Amino acid sequence: MPPLPARCRPGGRGWCAAVASILEASAPKPGNVHPGAAFVDLSHADLVAAGIAIAAPLEDAATRPLGGTILAAVSAARAVAPSNANLGIVLAIAPLAAVPDPPVCDAGPRHGAAPLRPRPDDVAAVLARLTPADAADVWEAIRLAAPGGLGSSPRHDLAGPPPTDLLEAMRLAAARDAVARLWAEGYAPLHDGLVADITAALDAGTPLDDAIVGAFLAQLAREPDSLIARRHGPAVAADVSRRAAAVRGAGPDALAAFDASLRRPRRVNPGTTADLTAAALYILLRSGRLRPPPA
Repeated sequence: MPPLPARCRPGGRGWCAAVASILEASAPKPGNVHPGAAFVDLSHADLVAAGIAIAAPLEDAATRPLGGTILAAVSAARAVAPSNANLGIVLAIAPLAAVPDPPVCDAGPRHGAAPLRPRPDDVAAVLARLTPADAADVWEAIRLAAPGGLGSSPRHDLAGPPPTDLLEAMRLAAARDAVARLWAEGYAPLHDGLVADITAALDAGTPLDDAIVGAFLAQLAREPDSLIARRHGPAVAADVSRRAAAVRGAGPDALAAFDASLRRPRRVNPGTTADLTAAALYILLRSGRLRPPPA
């Protein structure tokens, strides 16, 4: 892996954010950028550069306002990538990174594995402290990233002023965006879904890339991708979910055909599912349950 800033030590917030981003980008997930597939406006190298760029801002996430962390991370990523590379990842991971370290005496049970941290309740406590200043910074970060497919909203539209209550805005967006739903409804489904899927695959001896792709397909089968639904409509998103369920365990040829169908004749990118996958990897890395293979 390319070098990170010296203060981003292995296992720390920034290191985990960068490694989670790179692992997610490097697994050959259908319909996404990876080392063997690029988009016209985004390559695997861009995703790696953006992942490294967010390390330093997220390293400081527990000691600064959440909105400022998100704006700094998005600004750093936009400086090294030609288009929006990781806004969804930053929005999904930043609340996790903002959770303070637990007291030493609360490190977990004496016997058996410690609980996965950061826990959903810890993240909820971070989000409960949001201020209008956080909302303004997050609004600026989203505008700076300029993601496609957001559409418009009668309330809290990006073309207008930022909301004073960011969580209320996320609740209004939850039906059309899975990352907003994490903020609004909690991170427990991420633990119960993607985190559990990756853990089970690794415990069964599955290679890491295969575990990531398998968990990504399981999530896509479980829940239509919200980016696809916004860009192409709910019927297309539901069809992609059905096909993701069908190719799970069907072999490499079926997976390759599914991947090709998401790229041509038009780009149907399950990008939000990829963002959630990166957040799950962050949790596993931060908790020490996952260590990436040596470079």
